[in-house]
Amino acid sequence: MTEIPNPPATLAERLQRGNLFAEKCPSRDILTHVTSRWGVLLLVALLSGTHRFSELRRKVGGISEKMLAQTLQWLESDGFVERIAYPVIPPHVEYRLTPLGQEIAQKVESLADWIEVNLPDILAAKRQKAE
Repeated sequence: MTEIPNPPATLAERLQRGNLFAEKCPSRDILTHVTSRWGVLLLVALLSGTHRFSELRRKVGGISEKMLAQTLQWLESDGFVERIAYPVIPPHVEYRLTPLGQEIAQKVESLADWIEVNLPDILAAKRQKAE
């Protein structure tokens, strides 16, 4: 028989754990950053290593400079991406995953892989629903 863990007892424990179902839980913002279209694609793109801004823009088709910059800032503020600025002219900035970013990127990569593998069935279901 599987033992059910006890729920967090104190407010501090509950706040540390987070509660995505609570309207004001800060974990919702992080979930939004990580699972947004651009968040998923950038995290997966950065799994292959360090990239410059322009490399990421080319790699992630369709993303605007504004969305790329904004999404990188969100992922950096959440502790998933490290921004490395070199003191040279012209400016040279690179982005790479932190250890925490590596962990979450692998998880969203699994989601992206699942979608790609199941895309034919998903598209068939959509066509059937439209008929």
